[in-house]
Amino acid sequence: MDSLITAAAHALATGDPLGALKRVALRDDPPALALRGIAMAQLGDLVRAKALLKSAARAFGRKEAVARARCVVAEAEIALVSRDLTWPAKALDAARATLEAHGDRVNAAHALNVEVRRLLLIGRLDEAERMLAGFDPSPLPPALRAAHELAVAGIAARRVQTQAARAALTRAAEAARVADIPALTAEVESASLVLKTPAARLIAQGKERPLLLEEVEALLSSGALVVDACRNVVRDERLTVSLATRPILFALARALAEAWPGDAPRSTLLSRAFRAKHADESHRARLRVEIGRLRAELRALADISATNRGFALAPRHAREVVVLAPPVEERHAAVLAFLADGESWSSSALAIALGASPRTVQRALDSLAAAGKVQSFGRGPARRWMTPPLTGFPTILLLPGPLPSD
Repeated sequence: MDSLITAAAHALATGDPLGALKRVALRDDPPALALRGIAMAQLGDLVRAKALLKSAARAFGRKEAVARARCVVAEAEIALVSRDLTWPAKALDAARATLEAHGDRVNAAHALNVEVRRLLLIGRLDEAERMLAGFDPSPLPPALRAAHELAVAGIAARRVQTQAARAALTRAAEAARVADIPALTAEVESASLVLKTPAARLIAQGKERPLLLEEVEALLSSGALVVDACRNVVRDERLTVSLATRPILFALARALAEAWPGDAPRSTLLSRAFRAKHADESHRARLRVEIGRLRAELRALADISATNRGFALAPRHAREVVVLAPPVEERHAAVLAFLADGESWSSSALAIALGASPRTVQRALDSLAAAGKVQSFGRGPARRWMTPPLTGFPTILLLPGPLPSD
């Protein structure tokens, strides 16, 4: 490898894309094309970066498998940053296998990190955790160690394990300090805000207050019966009952929990569950049916009894009942939570991340756009949606349940 290529690669490794381009900007050989692509990615021109990396991969040819695999990994990272979740994950798996087979542990570890970050973004925490299990980041360069610890912290935060998340963020900050790459340091600082900003709201006995993530963790282990409106489940320390696919039952459970230790009037339950303004006998009959279904679902956690006014919730083991709600109540909170990261998303990528149909997501985006909460640019397949991150936006840490299906 000639000295200019070596110098450009070193410049990129230390976060200096302009220094790299000074050395290879006018060259069109495969190594230079690859380095130019990575430099353009670091500068934010992802379209140009992707084109350069594709050209480099074609130019390397079949005999240079390691170089081609490195280009694939760089393409995969660009796809992740640009929220192109339709990019073929199998290509990244194959590239990582090639790098491992040829002893390129550093780039294989980088490929692993890209895979884990993608899984984390779309909420597949179990898979992400399995991929990182037993992996030792200590031999890696500082920048890759920081990236590894950010992934570990992301998983821990989504698991509501604040001690593990804080420890990983501390290790990431130290690795970023050693790497001395300003962009990486800024990324670690931004990730650390997750522990310092409200992740949810506590509603209990007619009062509410914001909760940090560590307070959410403490609440979930406090022995209280928690009606979790972030994930649409009802839980105590022993058991979790999911109502994510039963929106009417969950609406009733939340209304009963907000009224605890008192009872919830029938009019309130009808309004919350069925949006009924004027209840008739058919509504009241349906309410009795749905309360019976809810009673059956929650039989191990609580009892629901009829009162003169309506119905009351009585926990079997817990001493109190609380509601854990998102920081902001919004009909399309899940969509806003992803868009609040400041990146531009396609509707198809949002559908993958949310596990919803593209048509459902498009309707949500159209509604949010009409309300002035999101904006789009581009047309057709190139259309992207975004919104600046604002204080009080929903968080993806405690994702709401699935969007209503078509």
